[in-house]
Amino acid sequence: MLAGSEGIGGIYFDDPKIAQFIGVAALNFILFSGGLDTSWESVKPVLWHGVSLSTLGVFLTALTAGLFVFYITDFTIFEALLLGSIVSSTDAAAVFSILRSRSLALKHNLRPMLELESGSNDPMAYVLTIAFTGLAISPDANIAGVIPIFLQQMILGATLGFASGKVSKYIINNIKLETLGLYPVLVIGLMYFTFSITEAIEGNGFLAIYIQAVYLGNQELIHKKSIIKYFDGFAWLMQIVLFLTLGLLIYPSEIVPVIGIGLAISAFMILVARPVSVFISLLFFRLRAKSRWYVSWVGLRGAVPIVFATYPLLAGVDKAGVIFNIVFFISLTSVIIQGTSLPVIARWLKVAMPEKLKPKTELEVMMNDELKSELFEIEIPEQAPVVGKRIVDVNFPVSINITMIRRGGKYLTPSGTTTIQAHDRMSVLVRSKYDFEVMNKMLESNGAA
Repeated sequence: MLAGSEGIGGIYFDDPKIAQFIGVAALNFILFSGGLDTSWESVKPVLWHGVSLSTLGVFLTALTAGLFVFYITDFTIFEALLLGSIVSSTDAAAVFSILRSRSLALKHNLRPMLELESGSNDPMAYVLTIAFTGLAISPDANIAGVIPIFLQQMILGATLGFASGKVSKYIINNIKLETLGLYPVLVIGLMYFTFSITEAIEGNGFLAIYIQAVYLGNQELIHKKSIIKYFDGFAWLMQIVLFLTLGLLIYPSEIVPVIGIGLAISAFMILVARPVSVFISLLFFRLRAKSRWYVSWVGLRGAVPIVFATYPLLAGVDKAGVIFNIVFFISLTSVIIQGTSLPVIARWLKVAMPEKLKPKTELEVMMNDELKSELFEIEIPEQAPVVGKRIVDVNFPVSINITMIRRGGKYLTPSGTTTIQAHDRMSVLVRSKYDFEVMNKMLESNGAA
C-alpha cells in the first residue's frame, strides 16, 4: 500500500484482472505446498471434522455474516450474502504460514484439522461467491441452481485431483530428467495442468491440486525431499508476491470510509459467525469445548478473500468497490488480531503441547537419527525379488537409509532411480532393528551383513 499510487512509492496499479490472475497462480503454489506437507496418517482421524468445517461451516459462516451485513447496511440481500461468501473460508496461506513458522504444536489433532479445513474450504467459498455474484447482478435467477454447481465443482475437483495424483506419481517416478533441478519444474507443470484441465471442465481446480498434492506427499517419489523443499520456498515467495500485488491494488483513501462498518463486521465474524458455524459443524463429533473454541479462533482471513473479492469487481456488481475495501479491512484485522494471538490463545485454552512434547524439527530429527543409527553392509542375493527393480519401487522401511552401493570395484551414490543388481553391496543406515529384519526378508537374505 505504501508503494502504491497513494503512498511514497507512487506505483500506479489498478487492474483487478491481472491481480486476480496473479492471485490464482500464487494460490496454486500455496495450496500445493500445504498439501505436499500434509501427512495422511495425521489427517485421517480428523478427515470428517475437516470436511464438515470446509462445507457446512463455510456455508453457515456465509449465511450468518451475510444476514448481519444485510441488517446493518443498505446492501441488498444478495449483495450482503455475496460479502459473507467472500469472507466465509479460512485462508490457507495465513493458516499454513502462521502455524508452521511458529512451530505451534497442538493437542487433539487440532493442527491437521485446521490445515485440512483451510486447504479444502476454498471450493465452497468460491462456488458461493460465483453464485451470489450472479444473483447480485440478476436477482430473479434461480437460487436453487447453486446446489448442482456446488456438487459438480466438488465431485469433479476431488475425482480429477485423485486421478492426477496417481498419474503424476507414475510420470515423476518414470521420466528420466538430466538434472535434479528439473523435477520440481516437472511438478509445477503437472500442478498447473491439473488446475487448468479441472477448471476447463467446470470442476474446482483449487480442490483438485490440493488433493493431488496430499496424494503425492504421502507416496514414494524420486527426489521427494528436494521437491517438497522447493515448493515450501516458492510458496513463501508466492505469499510475498500475492500480498504485494493486492496491496498495490488497495487505495488507502477508500479504506478510511469503511473502517466503522469493517470493524463491526470483523467483530461479528470473530465473535459470532465463526464460533456458531464451528460449533454446529462439529456438533456430532467428540471434541472438547476448549478445542472447539480454539478452532473458532483460527478463522483467519487473508489473501484468498481479497482474491475472491475481485470476481464481483470484474463482473460489474454495483457495490463491488465497497465490498472489496470491506473485505480487505476484514482480512487485515483478522491477521493482525487472530494471527498474532494464536500461540497465546492456545496456551490460555490449554490446547498447546508442553515444550518437551513438541514434535522435533527436521534438523533435530536428523541429528538424533544419525546418533541412533547403525551402519551395515548387505549383499543382494542373486535370486532376491528386488533385483532389477528401482529403489523407489521397492518401498523399503522408512527408517532405512541407503547411503552407498558397491558394485564390482565401483562405488555408487544411490538415488530413487538406481536399479538394484545381484551381488550389489548396500551400505545402509539402520535406526530400527525391526525394520532391518523387514528389509532382510524383502531381500530374501539370511540377515548377512
